[in-house]
Amino acid sequence: MAISQKLLTDGESVVVDTRTHPKALLVPGIVLVLALVVAIFLDRKIGNGIVSLLVWIVALVVIVWWVLRPFLDWLTSTYTVTSKRLITREGILSRKGHDIPLMRISDVAFDQGIVDRMLGCGTLVVSDASTHGSVRLHDIPHVESVQRTLSDLLGKLHESPRTDDA
Repeated sequence: MAISQKLLTDGESVVVDTRTHPKALLVPGIVLVLALVVAIFLDRKIGNGIVSLLVWIVALVVIVWWVLRPFLDWLTSTYTVTSKRLITREGILSRKGHDIPLMRISDVAFDQGIVDRMLGCGTLVVSDASTHGSVRLHDIPHVESVQRTLSDLLGKLHESPRTDDA
């Protein structure tokens, strides 16, 4: 589980725990292969010691910036739906989080393009009562299922009897 149990409140349980779909790693994977192919080609073609070293340094910089960084972003970004709130966490060195209490969520929708449908992911659009309006969570795996689960939670939350002290 991505979120620690000690960060949950009393009576709160995890309903959905996920991260961005591995589709987000497609471009970094292509960049990795291209960087290695180009570096190996130039290394074989040039064959000079100092120029060859420069080629591999440039390849390393490209791999760190365009492959390793997106992979670590993907690895450290999580989306959790609990019985009380929607929690997003992201960041490698510094962490950024956003919690939306379920009571504040007014609508849950999803968007799926043709590629998203083939890969089984999509964008979850959560509208809340804040000034931001809505939060878009991109490349959520099984987005329809997550949207349905979140809608069910909201329905149960709004159906539960309220105790008014009037």
